[in-house]
Amino acid sequence: MLHIPSMEFAPDQYAVQLMQKQANLERLFANLTHPEFEVFASPKLHFRMRAEFRVWHERDDSGSGECFHAMFEQASPKAPVRIEQYPVADKTICKLMPGVMQHINANQQLKHRLFQIEYLCTQTGEAVVTMIYHRQLDDEWLSHARELSRKLGCKIIGRARKQRLILTEDTVCETLTVGQNTYSFLQGENTFTQPNAAINEKMITWLDDYLASNIAPDAEESLLEMYCGIGNFTIPLSRHFNKVLATEISKNSMRLATRNCELNDTKNVAFVRLSGEETSQALDGVRTFRRLAHIDLDSYQISTVLVDPPRAGLDQQTLAFIQRFDRILYISCNPETLHNNLETLSTTHSVARIALFDQFPYTHHCECGVILEKKK
Repeated sequence: MLHIPSMEFAPDQYAVQLMQKQANLERLFANLTHPEFEVFASPKLHFRMRAEFRVWHERDDSGSGECFHAMFEQASPKAPVRIEQYPVADKTICKLMPGVMQHINANQQLKHRLFQIEYLCTQTGEAVVTMIYHRQLDDEWLSHARELSRKLGCKIIGRARKQRLILTEDTVCETLTVGQNTYSFLQGENTFTQPNAAINEKMITWLDDYLASNIAPDAEESLLEMYCGIGNFTIPLSRHFNKVLATEISKNSMRLATRNCELNDTKNVAFVRLSGEETSQALDGVRTFRRLAHIDLDSYQISTVLVDPPRAGLDQQTLAFIQRFDRILYISCNPETLHNNLETLSTTHSVARIALFDQFPYTHHCECGVILEKKK
């Protein structure tokens, strides 16, 4: 179910809402020793590079009426709210939405049993629109979808049960600026990407600045990154290390991560499809993996580990594993599980820096970053 954000959308109250988030985090982490929170604000409008909507079909006397973008209130999950404007979305998405729905309502082939629409765009204006159906798609649908793509200047993907039709390609190319450097990332409509591009740049820059001040330019150190996704952190941060070993379980993410390394001419990164548990087993010599046959693990002098886990946080085995490293860079989308993990990590490491990145304005969600250094 696609819910409307739970905190009031009030741009003039954004600073107050951000202060409330900071206060909540300070209460949550009060039992831990840490420096003052660094707070990174989001743009107030047009910050989301992804948006998902249900498509709600009205019924008129003929049994078929107009459809519209819809979301749902948490308190009324069965009552659709018509979304005509969505100012938290990037301007490219806001520009596309009315045109997409106008064409859908004017075309029965595009409209029939359409269930959901997903938008993905970049800061440079590229966009892919995914249309999800409760029916199989045919050549006639393809013909009309191509016309929609041509008129609106966006890429179109059609999805249905056991069916995925890509009209041109399923990626967009995002450009991110980190300090004086610019990076390009292919992002897929069915892979995880950071939804707030401005905050994403701030997160990468925050980590990049720390590493620049704490790792000598000629150091032979290596980075281990777990949950690397499409290489969002991997590629910009790789410049500080001699070698990088990056692990991920999603095949689609690994495919894009490899392409993104080529796109940015990054040559010191090895991507391997391993879970957190498998990564620790491999580096501890507990198990051997054919997926690692081309990698000499003994050549990695790992000093730093970067983790960006799902909302469940890190399990106890992974926590024990990463505690051996000198530095832990932890990006978290769930402050509660981060707090629980820090209670364990704080027994061996000190919190050097901690930050609130407001990835999701006008909601209660918080993105946090923590840099930990091993106690002497």
